[in-house]
Amino acid sequence: MSIAYSNTNMRVPAGFRNLLEGLAQEVLREQPTNVVAFAAQHFQKLLEQREAGGTDPVAWGAMLED
Repeated sequence: MSIAYSNTNMRVPAGFRNLLEGLAQEVLREQPTNVVAFAAQHFQKLLEQREAGGTDPVAWGAMLED
């Protein structure tokens, strides 16, 4: 079986890296048995914070990356 290799550089949206790093930290801290369900809850909390007029972690992470 051969695997094609592509030298394509993919651009990650601003704030995405920070968002995933935050999820990874929480997964390592909490050690959930169901990582997928934990991730869904984690992102739901972030969405609720953003909708409540609090901080937007994606926008904040994008500022950090600049």
